[in-house]
Amino acid sequence: MTAARALAPAHPALAVRRPGRGLLLAGLAVGLFIAMLLSIDIGATAAGLGDLPGLLHSRWTGAALDAGQQVDWLVLLDIRLPRAVLGLLVGGALGAAGAVMQGLFRNPLADPGLIGVSAGAALATALVIVLGDGALAALVTPLGRWAQPLAGLAGSFVGALLLYGLATRRGATSIAIVLLGGIALSAFAGALTGVLVFVANDRELRDLTFWTLGSLSGASWPGIAALLPFVAIGGLCLPLLATTLNAFLLGEADAYHMGAPVERAKRLALLATACLVGATVSAVGIIGFIGVLVPNLLRLVIGPDHRVLLPASAMLGAALLLLSDTAARTIAAPAEMPVGVVTALVGAPCFFWLLLRESRAVG
Repeated sequence: MTAARALAPAHPALAVRRPGRGLLLAGLAVGLFIAMLLSIDIGATAAGLGDLPGLLHSRWTGAALDAGQQVDWLVLLDIRLPRAVLGLLVGGALGAAGAVMQGLFRNPLADPGLIGVSAGAALATALVIVLGDGALAALVTPLGRWAQPLAGLAGSFVGALLLYGLATRRGATSIAIVLLGGIALSAFAGALTGVLVFVANDRELRDLTFWTLGSLSGASWPGIAALLPFVAIGGLCLPLLATTLNAFLLGEADAYHMGAPVERAKRLALLATACLVGATVSAVGIIGFIGVLVPNLLRLVIGPDHRVLLPASAMLGAALLLLSDTAARTIAAPAEMPVGVVTALVGAPCFFWLLLRESRAVG
């Protein structure tokens, strides 16, 4: 009997059939599409989706664009569209990575920051920002636009490998040691990032400070091309993890005795999280609450089945980040608020509500 078949009747939360899961996924897909359209349509300038058919027709027929049309083309196709695509990738990656971490640790408060992946990626990216024109110029300059995504990926992988080596003995990986080691690694990486802030000049300090708040303002098609392979690798790992994460709901020992590939799933979860979070953190900075809040909200509706939870978390995470970025661009237009500030302002009250709901349920 496979783990998937054995698990369905064994765990009560998965045995209960929740109606409307397919309808919910379809609704999330529609909501994500609407969020994409709003992200492209709304901004500080008057250009909107209504102008796009005329612009595309002129391009298709070879007609020359006047000055106003050239500005609209630049705003819609070279600024807002890549920004929307970047928000789609980053939000989806953070939402899915949060669901993976919560399933692996069997803890609804878990997120990629707990295992040091975010901190490792942040430290490596800060090294590129502060030392990229100085001590690391010989290494960073030849990489060009690939420097920050590769640095973030390298930092996340180094952190994940350190924790894996620390927590693995005789072929078995201790989840508790991964968690505790991740907290220590995050503190150490945060301290080193503080040292970089201390030695940075005014320009580097401004770039680093704005980056740590999280922003999609640096979106570009070359940057998306550099980010996409890593997000794709992490995304391809998700279907392979779903059934084993369901088995983890029973406990690691029970999952092992059911035949689930426990150790392989741990390695695959660390790989997926490093790919999804490492590259995205390097591209947009640290954006909080998407990874921890989205899977919790969805579990209230669709339950803990990761076969549905993982794609749903990716879609809802992407939609929430796109809507947050749209708000960040319009609240104080023409100025722009960091999107990490918006997600914190919205996510913190929602998280308090979840905690209050849980405390009432326990009481």
